[in-house]
Amino acid sequence: MSNLERDPVELLCAADVPTGPVVQVLEYREVPLGGPRAMPVRRTLPQRGRTTIGAWCFADHYGPDDVALTGGMVVPPHPHTGLQTVSWLFEGEIEHRDSAGSHELVRPGSVNLMTAGRGISHSEVSTPGTTRLHGVQLWVALPDASRHVAPFFEHADTTPFAVGDATVRVFVGELAGSATDAASSAVTVFSPLLGAQVDLPAGGVVELALDPAFEHGVLVDLGPVRLEAAGADEATEVAWSELAYLEPGRDRVRLTAVDGPARVVLLGGVPFGEELVMWWNFIGRSHDEVVEFRRRWQSDVIDRNDPDGPFGTVSGYEGRPLPAPELPTVRLKPRR
Repeated sequence: MSNLERDPVELLCAADVPTGPVVQVLEYREVPLGGPRAMPVRRTLPQRGRTTIGAWCFADHYGPDDVALTGGMVVPPHPHTGLQTVSWLFEGEIEHRDSAGSHELVRPGSVNLMTAGRGISHSEVSTPGTTRLHGVQLWVALPDASRHVAPFFEHADTTPFAVGDATVRVFVGELAGSATDAASSAVTVFSPLLGAQVDLPAGGVVELALDPAFEHGVLVDLGPVRLEAAGADEATEVAWSELAYLEPGRDRVRLTAVDGPARVVLLGGVPFGEELVMWWNFIGRSHDEVVEFRRRWQSDVIDRNDPDGPFGTVSGYEGRPLPAPELPTVRLKPRR
């Protein structure tokens, strides 16, 4: 998914140092995604004070949206560098095309992971038969040693399994403390990560083992949820679309569905120890590098100077690629 903000903020994402309470609740900001009537998404990462959770560096939560009212998802070809996109749906269907030659449908229960590496472009459009669209779009920052890999795409089905009262689907990485093969995902990652959907019936309770080397995030899709983290003095209630952050050192978390059925997306990873420069759809390591990414995209793809350049061509999409916004007029300064 593209960042379609007209004036995307250029961010220096320093290595976050866990501070403050065991559980920190992060609120979302609403961003119009696009389409004829601008489908809204709720963004919880990145934000001031918390730019990453492990290598997870971007989280958009959307729906359930009536496609007849919002126009659905219509994201023309756009570029990415230095990251992986993870598409995960609860409802609906999205057609994915990319310049590596991939053409796949994103459906509930299956994960689509695209590794941009040194550069890729892709489009995402909800299919004509989709009446409701509901899911999350996530980005993973690639570590410096892997960020120039050749781009590629993976699609994998997941298998639900029971933990306590919950039904769990792991779509990235591995859930700690589980002996079932379904608790790990086959898709490729370049740093230790976890991504999972956890569903609870009304009044249901689950205690999940956590890798204490990881920091974790709990994004509530259906809630509220009462969260009790190991080491915390009291429970925390996390409302719909909020993201609860758990610092490293926690080896378990207990989730309770408070007012009805609940669903959360559990994210985790080893704290990302590298500084990132994030602007629009690019992740680099310096202001000048991001400027060069934008120049190549505008020159090679938008101006058609080299359609076989690093971002390639998205075959099968009828329409123009997405031009990049204008860059900031000042150089990047560290956010304190």
